Amino acid sequence: MQAAWQRVRADGRVRPELLDAAYAEPRLRQLFPWTGMGELHFSRCTRPRWTWDIPYIASVAGGGYMVEGPKRDEKVGPAATPSQAVAMVVERLPYGCGPAFVGTPEELAAQERATVDP
Repeated sequence: MQAAWQRVRADGRVRPELLDAAYAEPRLRQLFPWTGMGELHFSRCTRPRWTWDIPYIASVAGGGYMVEGPKRDEKVGPAATPSQAVAMVVERLPYGCGPAFVGTPEELAAQERATVDP
């Protein structure tokens, strides 16, 4: 997972202070980070297509952040600082959200079904 965080930092699409705050939060650090359009996303799996069940953080022009999602048309709300934005995401993590699953969303879903329905 460390390599994924390094790639996100290297791509330069997200403010370094946001990456620092997200990485400092153990519950987010264990997820797979990815970026798009200046947004920091978190996936419960390591391979595309990423999961879309966790809110994401967008930088706002002039400073601040907007926490959105998990769907594109859902808004959680504004945050003045990276720490506030991270806290808003953590409050909305899916139940049982743990370390990122090594695989695709479909493989993750199959694993979750097998765990629930032995």
